[in-house]
Amino acid sequence: MSIRVKKNYLVFNGQKFKCAIGKSGFTNEKLEGDGCTPTGSYNLKKIYFRSDKIKLLETKIKTFAIHKSDGWCDDPDHMKYNQLVQFPFQFSAEKLFRNDNLYNIIGILNYNTDPIIQGKGSAIFVHVAKENYEPTEGCIALKQEELIFILNSIETSTEIILKD
Repeated sequence: MSIRVKKNYLVFNGQKFKCAIGKSGFTNEKLEGDGCTPTGSYNLKKIYFRSDKIKLLETKIKTFAIHKSDGWCDDPDHMKYNQLVQFPFQFSAEKLFRNDNLYNIIGILNYNTDPIIQGKGSAIFVHVAKENYEPTEGCIALKQEELIFILNSIETSTEIILKD
């Protein structure tokens, strides 16, 4: 079983879903802050979700509730680069507990995770799209109900192929 993302569509189990990708398109040479989605084959290893907004998330992938203090380090000079951190945090990091709905669900793609290479890009997630599918900073974004549908059917071994 695999998922393919090409241009602004995700194909899974013969179904085609509109999605958003990075504002600068795809790249083979991902760098921190370039706005690109990295090409390649990945998996989802963890899912974080807002338990105050999502009551039931059925998936075979390990899930974690997002707490108000959760963040994701995007500072290439910090030893916690591309990892979960807790606020207060003195360095650059994204807040995971947001006022909008974009991070109601966050699937963590195993991009730049083993090993983590400083400056090669961080926080590459599959998350909820803005209503108009506005481009992301490098993530893949889908409608919340479609993301839930897909997460219900996949596991950590499901290949997610991102290509131009």
